This record gives sequence, structure tokens and C-alpha cells, in this order.
Amino acid sequence: MMRRCGPASWFAVPLTLVVLATSARAEGERLNTIRDVVVAIHKCFRPPPLSKANPIDITAIVSFNREGAILGHPRITYETEQASDNDRLQYRIAVMEALQRCTPLPFTEALGGAVAGRPFAIPFRTRLREPKPQEKRAWLLPKIL
Repeated sequence: MMRRCGPASWFAVPLTLVVLATSARAEGERLNTIRDVVVAIHKCFRPPPLSKANPIDITAIVSFNREGAILGHPRITYETEQASDNDRLQYRIAVMEALQRCTPLPFTEALGGAVAGRPFAIPFRTRLREPKPQEKRAWLLPKIL
């Protein structure tokens, strides 16, 4: 005996597929490695515009709990030596805003258990890097007789 499906069942199948796709995507967006954590935080970072501050390098130390929320108070541990007080202030604000935007981070259960309470040093590099000068090696120069 063949059973005919009514109009309500035709909507149920696509709805079920959408729910399954959404839950699979949500699971795929969970952070599972330390690299994932750093990349996620860098995606939230918005450096101040050049009209407000010159580019500097800055590093923050932050710890998270199992659920990905900030544990304690983040600390700035490095700033470019030549930066002005205004540059430092603007970049400190930008780093703290990035942390606020991103947290709590969606840790997997395994990552949450592994990193809970441990400090992360997260560098934010905005200065342009100068290429290293070409090293001259005397033993590689052609010998002229």
C-alpha cells in the first residue's frame, strides 16, 4: 500500500535539512586548536585608522575559561618601543575591543579543557616589515686571479 504525502510533509523535509545543515555548520565553526583561537581573535581586531595612530606592534596576554570567556584581566606585555603615548593608547583600546567582540570563543570541549586558565600571548603586528639586508658572504664571492 502506497501512502501519499500531503503538502505539510513536503515542507518538513526541507526544514529538516536546513536544521541539520545549520547544526553541522555551528559545530564546524567551533575552535579546536590554538591557531584557530589566534586567527579568530585577529579577525575581530580593527586597528585604529592612520589619522588616529601610527601602526605599532602590540602583544596581549589573556586567559580563557572552558567556555571561551576571558578569565581575569588581559595584559599588554609588548608595544613597539618608538610608539608615542597616543599610539599606545589607541592600540590598547583596539586590542581590548577585539577581545570583547570575540568572546566568549566557541571552544570545542577538548580545547576548552586543554586551555582553561592557561595564558595566551597574542601578537598584533601592524607595522610594515623591512626586508632583511642581503648578507654578503666572503666565501661565496667569485675569486679573481
